[in-house]
Amino acid sequence: IMRLSAHFSCLLVLLVAGLRDALQTQDVHPQPLELIEVFKLFQIHFNRSYSNPAEYAHRLDIFAHNLAQAQQLQEEDLGTAEFGVTPFSDLTEEEFGQLYGNQKAAKMNPGMGIKAEPEKWRKPVPSTCDWRKAAGIISPIKNQENCKCCWAMAAAGNIEALWSINYWPVEISVQEMLDCARCGDGCEGGFVWDAYVTVLNQSGVASEKDYPFEGQAKLHRCLAKKYKTVAWIQDFIMLPSDEQEIASYLATHGPITVTINMKMLQHYQKGVLKAKPTMCDPQHVDHCVLLVGFGKSSIEEDIRVETVSSRSHCPTPYWIVKNSWGANWGEEGYFRLYRGANTCGITKYPLTARVNQQVEQQVSCPS
Repeated sequence: IMRLSAHFSCLLVLLVAGLRDALQTQDVHPQPLELIEVFKLFQIHFNRSYSNPAEYAHRLDIFAHNLAQAQQLQEEDLGTAEFGVTPFSDLTEEEFGQLYGNQKAAKMNPGMGIKAEPEKWRKPVPSTCDWRKAAGIISPIKNQENCKCCWAMAAAGNIEALWSINYWPVEISVQEMLDCARCGDGCEGGFVWDAYVTVLNQSGVASEKDYPFEGQAKLHRCLAKKYKTVAWIQDFIMLPSDEQEIASYLATHGPITVTINMKMLQHYQKGVLKAKPTMCDPQHVDHCVLLVGFGKSSIEEDIRVETVSSRSHCPTPYWIVKNSWGANWGEEGYFRLYRGANTCGITKYPLTARVNQQVEQQVSCPS
């Protein structure tokens, strides 16, 4: 994989500029030998095959367009993010949205839950926080595949982390949240609070081992009663739409869920994504994820990508976000989003479960 990635990078340096220029002149087959070579590596790396030559040609054209689009994003992004070949490089923007976008989240508003009162828990925000550094808190990266269940996976990650912080490590069943949901629509989408309501209605949730993820929902075939409950929640709350408040809660209580606009993630590889509102509409949120920490980029990272912040020697602040597209995407399944400007709508729906009936003890996030 490392050799393939290196080969990717070498060829892309030679190819992308030509692709962009050719696409602007409507040449749909620019530099075919290099393009085909990169596309072959993409197929090997991500195990892609196509049913017939026409489909292959169609996907090759999409791949070429996406490489040019990635280069454009590279030029327009204000952070340290790098864009290029990803597992979604043979999908059109529309296909990517249909397969992974949670359009129900963009249309819904939470009808229940409790608003948090920040004065009860607000503490000075540390400079860095990364819950991944605490053993057993963050469960392994999941892959939702073709099931639009980011809402359930984000909620599961939140409950798992809080349960591990307050009690002991658990990995809970996403499949139960899909099969037993009364409000969510299984693999057709839902929202984080749908998962919380399901866990409350079932008086807990089974383990992932007992009730494993299948990649498809079996609505109205809830099997929760067959399995032992391994975790439960008391309620859930909506945090203030303020990034300082969110960071303070995250550092003193644990990871929380947020819902963002996922548009720019199709071509994301690594680094801190800092998009303008015109590039990533903060009002149109369609993907649920888990905030697990925050920090600031190093001067070396900023200089490497020649950002504006590097020229002023000011590190780029970011959120650390756990995604549900497998460990082969992004930074081993995670990505970083610019902190301080409501990038991609990160402050719209900051939600978290609460697992302790009494006032939860405040904890210290590893730096």
